[in-house]
Amino acid sequence: MISEETIKHIAKLARLALTPEEVTLYSKQLAGILDHVGELAKVNTEGVVPLVTPTDMAIAVREDVVVPFKGDSEDWAVENAPDKSGNLYKVPAVL
Repeated sequence: MISEETIKHIAKLARLALTPEEVTLYSKQLAGILDHVGELAKVNTEGVVPLVTPTDMAIAVREDVVVPFKGDSEDWAVENAPDKSGNLYKVPAVL
């Protein structure tokens, strides 16, 4: 079983407020998960090719095609903006 101090430390790092009951429950659950991962680590994977996906997917790519600008002025690009200033998007300040 994972110690309750370890669970509390993990919860603090994740900024989670846990009740004492949750600490006890998660201690048992995390120990079970780690035991299961330990069992998976014992599986012989010699000769198994790593996969990105479990299917034979091909990345669909398309050729870049230059298309003319659809608008007749810069105003077209911001006409649907929720808030604008002239021909610019107006956004809240980011601090």
